[in-house]
Amino acid sequence: MLLAATGMRAVEALSTRITDLDLDFNPPKLFVRGEYTKTKVDRLIFLTEEATQQLKSWLDYKYRTRRVCHQDKQSGKTITEFRTQVKNNNDLVFAVYQSNDRQNPKYLYRDLSRSFANTLDRSGRGDKEDGNSRRRKITLHSFRRFVKTTISDLGYADFSEWFIGHSGSTYWTKKDLEKAEIFRKVEPYLTFLNIPQLERQGADIQSKVEELEEINQSLRNRDKLKDDAISQLSDQLVALSTRLQEIERRQQLIT
Repeated sequence: MLLAATGMRAVEALSTRITDLDLDFNPPKLFVRGEYTKTKVDRLIFLTEEATQQLKSWLDYKYRTRRVCHQDKQSGKTITEFRTQVKNNNDLVFAVYQSNDRQNPKYLYRDLSRSFANTLDRSGRGDKEDGNSRRRKITLHSFRRFVKTTISDLGYADFSEWFIGHSGSTYWTKKDLEKAEIFRKVEPYLTFLNIPQLERQGADIQSKVEELEEINQSLRNRDKLKDDAISQLSDQLVALSTRLQEIERRQQLIT
């Protein structure tokens, strides 16, 4: 969800710490550390409301109180207890391991890539590129291309360069307020699971379809009335022609 809504590189997203999130800001934002970016430059990314809620839900779940079972080394008995993981603001948001060596974004990237590949295979979308049997058609980078294309197609090409952190975007200077206003305009196109909004859009489409059907039926009725009127006029014209011929025949007989 985060990659599809921000266009971040996978390692950039995996390097996000809790302290890098400002989920109560308007709009919510995420700080990307330059040491994990391709350009080696720090930057800020705006977050959609949908992605913000997903992040909040994930953090609540990650630091929930849970039941843990472990074996006592001395007695050999199984001990069950409830534990709550201590939240550290320097924790990586997407790290699920406690050991420090597994809190490395590069290690997490290998784990994520493997899981993503398995997900593609299970969903029947794990096709490989033509001529390259080692690379899949859909990769984690596909989300980045999607975000760039979506924003550019809306007419905000310069903003898209800045949003995904391309080096050329340094020449595009806008105030933060102006950037936030543009983001609000593109946010609906980076939102995917807003069911009420989708239902409203569906209702609007349905109403438009019904309106078009009514117009179509009205035109058909009008065409039918027009055809009936033409047919009636044609009959009257034939009758008048017959009567005129009869009058001319009588005049000839009298003469």
